Amino acid sequence: MPWGAFQTLSVSYASEVCPLTLRIYLTTFVNACWVIGQLISSCVLKGVLNIEGVNGYKIPFALQWVFPLPIAIGIYLAPESPWWLIKKGRDEEAKHSIKRLLSANEHMPDTEPLANAMLNKMQLTVKEEELVGAGTTYWDCLKGANLRRTRVASMCWLAQNITGSTLMGYSTYFYTQAGLDTGMSFTFTIIQYILGLIGTVGSWFLSIRGGRFDIYFAGLCIQAILLIVVGGLGCASSKGASWGIGSMLLVFTFVYDMTVGPITYCIVSEIPSVQMRTKTIIIARNIYNVSGIVLYIITPYMLNPTAWNWKAKTGFFWAGFAVACSIWAWFDLPETKGRTFAELDKLFNAGVSARKFKSTEVETFNSKAMLERAQGDEIKNMVETTKQIDNGIFEKDPQQKV
Repeated sequence: MPWGAFQTLSVSYASEVCPLTLRIYLTTFVNACWVIGQLISSCVLKGVLNIEGVNGYKIPFALQWVFPLPIAIGIYLAPESPWWLIKKGRDEEAKHSIKRLLSANEHMPDTEPLANAMLNKMQLTVKEEELVGAGTTYWDCLKGANLRRTRVASMCWLAQNITGSTLMGYSTYFYTQAGLDTGMSFTFTIIQYILGLIGTVGSWFLSIRGGRFDIYFAGLCIQAILLIVVGGLGCASSKGASWGIGSMLLVFTFVYDMTVGPITYCIVSEIPSVQMRTKTIIIARNIYNVSGIVLYIITPYMLNPTAWNWKAKTGFFWAGFAVACSIWAWFDLPETKGRTFAELDKLFNAGVSARKFKSTEVETFNSKAMLERAQGDEIKNMVETTKQIDNGIFEKDPQQKV
């Protein structure tokens, strides 16, 4: 259960505590944290490689006790998600949480007006979803527009898992089976994760120019090509081919951690509705986990010379999935860059096709349409208050609004 929380809540929390322009950086940093952990693990295993006796496995286990305490302290001090507090009707606590996430500067010496504006917009987004009938159960994730959102989020995470990433998890063993000695295999693995970390940082620069779909789709296509090359080199049996396979896997890791790896965390946090975000992410991640059970059973058979003995020719197997996932992404993965959660709600509820998400103009918080579905002046007051606060904050400095 803690492991499930780590996999799902970190993604939804990251998307809920940062502004739109920073969402890509914080959500993709989740991928960087995975890579950092894998890098530390590889360095530790490289260090104990020649230690004989029980210390060879006790030291790696014992070192893991270093991390829980500082992480637990950091989590305890972190603000609660304002979106979650608003859904629970705890608006004052939500406002306090928002103010903790803001910082004063020369343009905004007082954060109170901005906190009020953000609170009102969050309230409107939640209220709008309630009025169009968004539910609160897992079954509601499979109804109407939520079904499409659940499918896209699930496929994004599934594609991340079935397009060759398991080769990175078994990289050290894969390198030894490709013909490299044990020490060099661990060295290659360490280099691999360093490149993965560099790739994740590189994805931040890519995101400035490219959209979520652009990066994800391009990554799948490049991965397919690299996996075909790995499979082709696996058909040879020379020392040069073994080094070529190792080099291609390093390039593959760099590409994966610059595209599909990190951008998935951003996409799956943006695709679900506010009401159903955590539940949708949990369903999507469990599909990833179920596929992982299958993959981590069959991958050793593929690589092991006493079993299927495919070795590097497994690249052909994963390349097929990469091509299939590229086709799916083209027809079903929408562009979410620059869209607020309210705008995404409108686009999904209107059934806009994936390739038109980027160009379609939407109107959010239409008070007239919302009032037709609601009783009283609660929503109208929220809309008017938000407009007044926005005007008060931005009328002196239009550039700040941008």
